[in-house]
Amino acid sequence: RGRRPVSAATRRCCRALGLLLALLPALAHAEWYRREEAIMGTRIYVELWADAAPAGESAVAAVIQSMHDVDEMMSTYKPASQLSRVNDRAAQEPVKVDRELFEVIRNALEFSRLTHGAFDVTYASVGYLYDFRAHQRPTEAQIEKALPGINWRNVRLDPVALTVKFDHAGMRIDLGGIAKGYAVDRAIGLLQARGIAHAVVTAGGDSRIIGDRFGRPWIVGIRHPDDPKRVITRIPLVDTAMSTSGDYERYFDENGVRYHHIIDPKTGHSASKVRSATILAPTAMQTDGLSKTAFVLGAEEALKIIEAIPGVDAIFVTPQGKVLYTKGLQPGD
Repeated sequence: RGRRPVSAATRRCCRALGLLLALLPALAHAEWYRREEAIMGTRIYVELWADAAPAGESAVAAVIQSMHDVDEMMSTYKPASQLSRVNDRAAQEPVKVDRELFEVIRNALEFSRLTHGAFDVTYASVGYLYDFRAHQRPTEAQIEKALPGINWRNVRLDPVALTVKFDHAGMRIDLGGIAKGYAVDRAIGLLQARGIAHAVVTAGGDSRIIGDRFGRPWIVGIRHPDDPKRVITRIPLVDTAMSTSGDYERYFDENGVRYHHIIDPKTGHSASKVRSATILAPTAMQTDGLSKTAFVLGAEEALKIIEAIPGVDAIFVTPQGKVLYTKGLQPGD
């Protein structure tokens, strides 16, 4: 028998079917990849979309390793970290650091200037005396003795030699108010370099998002300061960073007073002018560095500073439970 002629349309259909079958293995592995670990003393979470398992798993692993790298460099709990060496020696002599750490410290000092000292990395001069897990706080005499060490203007940076020097004995710096934001930005940069277009990276209360969830925004909720099961508001986010700081994160209550990790640089005591502060900005370093400001300055004064910075918005919860928004986020806009 002779074979029946195959039409051009049939041939095109077969070619298309063959191409689809060839793509099926790759499409079958295009999915969300995610991982959670405890690093930097907090919860690290990464979720990303990748076209294939090797690419997705490798990208997730790169984020986790990046977080470990930042922790090894900037932790005050690791004696061998560069930051610990700075705290040990910088009051006696200039201490050389890697450019990466130098730039984070430089940015931290810039946030100190921008917030009129409400954010001050030298708060650790008193802050290290608190142990929130053990419910221990310094005495008034200890605070009074250590308080002169808090002054960001006494940190001297040499951009040529890449050194850090303290002008005051007893000074210490802690990058806990900006390092997690930096670590998130660093991780996002690694993902973007790999061509990842949809992802979220979170370090504690600091998150940054690239892309969306395929036509839908990422939805992030802001919890009620007194009830982790209640949400004050939900915000749809695409291609942005967000940080939330609250007096409910690391704290203990004693005789009706809440002692928490956000220290007022002027007093050495826990700052209490807001209960919660959420910042939205292009980078997580910005949101992390600005999220402590309202605790020290108060919501109204902090709103003035933040509304003067292009692309930055905020939501504050006052001690009275009132929710305040920058103009760009006010309900109904």
